[in-house]
Amino acid sequence: MSGTSEGPTPAADLIRTAVTDSDPRASGGTDAVAFLRVGEDVHTAAPAPPGEDADTTVVPSRGDGPGPADGGSGREHGKPAAEAGAPGGADTGPGAGVSGGDGSGPGTGASGGDGSGPGTNAGPARGADSYRSAFAAAPLAMAVVDREGRVVTANGTLAALFGTAPGALTGRVAADLLDLASDPRTWHAYREVLRGRQARLRCTRRLKHPDGPAVWAQITVAPLADGAPGVLLSVTDISARRELQAQLRHLQMHDPVTRLPNRTLFFERLSTALDAESAPRGGTGRIGLCYLDLDGFKAINDTLGHRVGDRLLAAVADRLTRCAEKAGYTRSGAPLVARLGGDEFALLVEDSTGTEQLADLAESVLNALQAPFDLSGQRLSVSASIGVVERQATGTTATGLMQAADTTLYWAKADGKARWTLFDPERNAHRMTRQALASTLRPAIDRGEFTLEYQPLVGMADGRLSGVEALVRWNHPQFGTLTPNRFIGLAEEDGAIVPLGRWILATACRQARRWQLENPDEPPIFVSVNVAVRQVWDSDLVADVAETLAETGLAPHLLQLELTESAVMGSSGRPLRTLQALSDMGVRIAIDDFGTGYSNLAYLSRLPVSVLKLDGSFVRGFQYEDTSAHASPADEVIVEAMIQLAHRLGLTVTAECVETSAQAGRLRRIGCDTGQGWLYSRPVTADRISELLACPAGQAAGKP
Repeated sequence: MSGTSEGPTPAADLIRTAVTDSDPRASGGTDAVAFLRVGEDVHTAAPAPPGEDADTTVVPSRGDGPGPADGGSGREHGKPAAEAGAPGGADTGPGAGVSGGDGSGPGTGASGGDGSGPGTNAGPARGADSYRSAFAAAPLAMAVVDREGRVVTANGTLAALFGTAPGALTGRVAADLLDLASDPRTWHAYREVLRGRQARLRCTRRLKHPDGPAVWAQITVAPLADGAPGVLLSVTDISARRELQAQLRHLQMHDPVTRLPNRTLFFERLSTALDAESAPRGGTGRIGLCYLDLDGFKAINDTLGHRVGDRLLAAVADRLTRCAEKAGYTRSGAPLVARLGGDEFALLVEDSTGTEQLADLAESVLNALQAPFDLSGQRLSVSASIGVVERQATGTTATGLMQAADTTLYWAKADGKARWTLFDPERNAHRMTRQALASTLRPAIDRGEFTLEYQPLVGMADGRLSGVEALVRWNHPQFGTLTPNRFIGLAEEDGAIVPLGRWILATACRQARRWQLENPDEPPIFVSVNVAVRQVWDSDLVADVAETLAETGLAPHLLQLELTESAVMGSSGRPLRTLQALSDMGVRIAIDDFGTGYSNLAYLSRLPVSVLKLDGSFVRGFQYEDTSAHASPADEVIVEAMIQLAHRLGLTVTAECVETSAQAGRLRRIGCDTGQGWLYSRPVTADRISELLACPAGQAAGKP
């Protein structure tokens, strides 16, 4: 049998870290017999020096000087140990005067042969024979090694490990037999023990038997008792313990349902792959991940039971494994397939070659899952959504990679499921911006970061400024001025639209009242405020409006509330009662973006609506005089029909997105009441509206 250090030892199986004791006095204080107990645990006192092998343990001695002599200590009655050695022989045995008749005894003075000659100046014969017999018959493999590192004598158990006779080991270099020089740490510690500068050494090696399987062995090297020169080497077979550790590790690192690596092992591999120091040279230095989630698995699990769900997961795992194996045929290695929990799986590609490789893998997974699954007579179909991430390993963390994969998986779900989506840094930056805005939206209201701008609403017949629409802006300290499309949706999602809407309503009404007081000789203009449907459900909108009008002194007919068509059409219950109460109060109700939603005209006669605002998509075709070249003549027919219908129902019509004089002229000819758009003005500050009101006859046509 020969020693080898094949492959890295699993982290869970490593022996404790070494401790180096440089005190030369420690060499003689170890009780060799007590030290040979099988399975004795040795504790360390401090971390190992950097760069040393983790499966080597160096233990300081249990005393500061030589301990008491044993029965076979080499002392003759009344004589010092120095006089007990055999004349002419090397003083290397653990006890003077002890012979090893069959070459297995720890005899001293063995200058040649098999060391079986009788020792000189022997102690009591019975003690010597007992010690020799114990050494020869011990079930623990042992050998005595001299200070030069050569075997002086070995017992039969050690010889059996190497498939030879005990005498054949005499004179052999112990470090070569047990592979003690394979790593610098173990080799240094071993030499220190031989020189008497260190108490003892323990390490683990895999020994190859010439006629049998390899054996995992724990090797212990310790000084001989009573300061005798040389060391005692013992070898313990720990193969069964290693096998048990491997089995326990496998159970700990694998999912019991699918037999795939679990989340723990996946992140262990991922961390290793991202570790620049442990990455092998010659690789691409990149890493890829396909993170997938089964679509509709919860419904199958809930309706058919967890047993069927587990079988489905196992079948999915089998197909994923085949996909990974197929992908590994043309690459350096197959991707790692792991179940991260629930119906979530991951395929980790180390040293990926680019996004094309990951895209091919994701596509093959989708194709593999398309075929139905036959499970105990039940035929089930399932699809998957996959988030794909591929990037340079350097600078990437496991947390960052998983966050990107999770985000991309969410995109795949949102985009329709049963597909794979590649991570997009720009899209992710937009998502991060949305999240940052959402988290600071409510505090921004209290900090006064919002302002209002006003866009004129102009009478089509006379060009007079008849009203304004209040448009909120967010003066964000980091992102600058933000328009409503950047944050109103977020405010509606988390409910911040309620306090924000109250602020907009109060600010706009207060400003409209101020304009009225500043221009007492001119007809007052109304202010139009947008209202989200969540404000109707999550607050008492009627009470808020009534309180605001009372505080500001603005007449109800000078306030117009705009709701989108999708929010108004089909309203019943509380929303309808709210709109009716506001209309009864005298507030004008307008349907915004009319023509883009349900367009159910039957509701117009039932709702308390007074204004229709035509969506800009109907008006854009009006900006060209030559309709045959740029727009369909049907646009004008449709708009004219809607205007006539609205007038017959007693409603007024406002056209949005009026940008040219041609549009304004054609809208005027077909009877449109009010226009709004860049032809008249962009959204401006309240001071600019004050200037427009001060113009002669209140003319608002043309850009300010």
